[in-house]
Amino acid sequence: MGSYRKLWFLLIAVLAVTFSLLGYFGREVYRQAPPIPAQVVTADGQVLFTQDDILDGQTAWQSVGGMQLGSIWGHGAYQAPDWTADWLHRELLAWLELAAKQQYGKPFAELDSGQQAVLRDRLRSEYRGNQAHPDSSVLTVSALRAQAIAQTAAYYDQLFSDAPALRGSRESYAMKENTLHSAERRAQLSRFFFWTAWAAATERPGYDATYTNNWPHEPLIGNQPTSENLVWSILSVVVLLAGVGFLVWAWSFLRNHDEPLPAPSARDPLTSFALTPSQRALGKYLFLVVALFIFQVFIGGFTAHYTTEGQAFYGIDVSQWFPYSLVRTWHIQSALFWIATGFLAAGLFLAPLIHGGKDPKFQKLGVDVLFWALIVVVVGSFVGNYLAIAQVMPPEWNFLLGHQGYEYVDLGRLWQIGKFVGILLWLVLMLRGIVPALRTPGGDKNLLALLTASVGAIGLFYGAGLFYGERTSLSVMEYWRWWVVHLWVEGFFEVFATTALAFIFSTLGLVSRSMATTASLASASLFMLGGVPGTFHHLYFAGTTTPVMAVGAAFSALEVVPLIVLGHEAWENWRLKARAPWMENLRWPLMCFVAVAFWNMLGAGVFGFMINPPISLYYIQGLNTTPVHAHSALFGVYGFLALGFTLLVLRYIRPEYQFNAGLMKIGFWGLNAGLVLMIFTSLLPIGIIQFEASVSQGLWYARSEEFMQQPILQTLRWVRTFGDLVFIAGAVALSLQVVLGLFGKSLPGQAQQPGALAASK
Repeated sequence: MGSYRKLWFLLIAVLAVTFSLLGYFGREVYRQAPPIPAQVVTADGQVLFTQDDILDGQTAWQSVGGMQLGSIWGHGAYQAPDWTADWLHRELLAWLELAAKQQYGKPFAELDSGQQAVLRDRLRSEYRGNQAHPDSSVLTVSALRAQAIAQTAAYYDQLFSDAPALRGSRESYAMKENTLHSAERRAQLSRFFFWTAWAAATERPGYDATYTNNWPHEPLIGNQPTSENLVWSILSVVVLLAGVGFLVWAWSFLRNHDEPLPAPSARDPLTSFALTPSQRALGKYLFLVVALFIFQVFIGGFTAHYTTEGQAFYGIDVSQWFPYSLVRTWHIQSALFWIATGFLAAGLFLAPLIHGGKDPKFQKLGVDVLFWALIVVVVGSFVGNYLAIAQVMPPEWNFLLGHQGYEYVDLGRLWQIGKFVGILLWLVLMLRGIVPALRTPGGDKNLLALLTASVGAIGLFYGAGLFYGERTSLSVMEYWRWWVVHLWVEGFFEVFATTALAFIFSTLGLVSRSMATTASLASASLFMLGGVPGTFHHLYFAGTTTPVMAVGAAFSALEVVPLIVLGHEAWENWRLKARAPWMENLRWPLMCFVAVAFWNMLGAGVFGFMINPPISLYYIQGLNTTPVHAHSALFGVYGFLALGFTLLVLRYIRPEYQFNAGLMKIGFWGLNAGLVLMIFTSLLPIGIIQFEASVSQGLWYARSEEFMQQPILQTLRWVRTFGDLVFIAGAVALSLQVVLGLFGKSLPGQAQQPGALAASK
């Protein structure tokens, strides 16, 4: 370790502490998950349904797209209601009507304020205290509540069928007709929705808050932020300010400001290596990146249009074949596939360089096998998604081959296993190039060791998504799902990207190896310090207890801290282009990396912290403020990283090709401008308007048909079209440039001259 010993010890200590926290409180997630009653019975002993009925309802929900059609406990899509909040509010209203007629003989609305207050007090007491028996796990409901449950279930039976009475609601919610064909499955689905609402309304034994920490906001039963919510929200801001202060202090006093940049070489050092067969084989990976990117962008525009017409595309009813829940699934899954492919291609390009400029034995074969494995997983998972949501696939096959129902890990379990095996194959291909270099005596191996660790983490941690099953408790599933979405993507991919770029820039001779190593080790510690336990900020209201909220709030605030210096990182990356004449050939990859720093600051930093404090997320979870963060962070950071890696690899495997300046300007600035327009003219304004509704009346209202179909919100959704078109133009231009580069083609009037890279050979 040499001079980096302290930094390595710091990173190891951070990982030890943070994963201990993640594991210890993960155990609490298992222990404290809301119980699923063995039976739900009336006071006279009539069995309404059982635990198996609730779990069968969970599988029915998965088969229609799960989180891609509305949301549960705030996680999922945003056009249809949050089914937890919606069920709860409808059941509460039904109870009040039934109680009013039973006790006073007239509708609730006709009662005087005193009578209404009496019933609301009864309602709150009954619902918040309606716990399952601790020994028998039997949940007993009053006859009145049983009637309210039956009325609410009847509404959902109609909504998920093709009942003409609710056709307008299905259109508003972007649901296809006859979403769930089987009446039996619709009944089971309603029982699952009831259970999620029961957990949100019932106080956890020994606590004065519900199993979901009083979420969602529902004034009828006194669901409002807990005192712990407020305390940890304030403390998270204090932690953020303290973290920023310490970072500025460390940046000022501990950083070596006087270390000179190395003198750049006369030609690009990477061109001193002849391309290996495995590197030449990477062209098809780049084609797959842009093919999936274009598919994702167009299907994203198609998905967004459903928020305005519901079941049609400019008057053509296409929802029966390609419903909202399906195209949204494809939109998210294709994004994950093309971004991951871009990262895999970058790693596979580096492996031979690390191996001394030559391929390990059978490296090209491994690269080819991995590519076709990716194709099989992509096609298989997309077909499985289609057959599941079309209700063609037998229910017992859905989880394995069709649709898991969980956002970002929607693909069937078989395809998920296939993807994991593919990532492990990539890990093997990477290690075959890296390990011999690590064993070679001499030289500074610290940066290479960190790169190896990040590659290993990417290869292994995707497997966390296999730790839950089809009928696993929703709380436990959410714990492991966020290991994939947050820890794997936002944590280890971030470390890999930082280290890979440092390795590339140091190999190019643009920064010193010591500077690159120090920056990478320090960045890894900062990312992991907030990122690992910060996983819990997604679980505040997922059936967890206050300590989980406390850890998530405190540490997720620290996630923002390293993003403070990203303006400096952007400037450092940008000024590298002037370090040597041949760096002009890397102008556009560098521009992408500059964009990554900007969107990391805005999307992950500003918009991320906007939804991080518990009090903030209490009111805006499940609103359009969430896709503001998701689009600006997922595409703005990881999307631009993958595109930057794609352009970088293309630059070296087609060294004689000259990028078209016009195409690249349209591509780069179109993507950035389109993302800005999408967020600031549509998503963010809608989210802010919903936020006010959520605070004043409750989440059920902010996601209701009545609220979402207001003219102002309809107009804002149509306005998004302008940003989408600009973004699509940028995507087409950049993708066309990659395809032209792969095939060595030029646009008419574009001179095809050997570039500096080719001349240097």
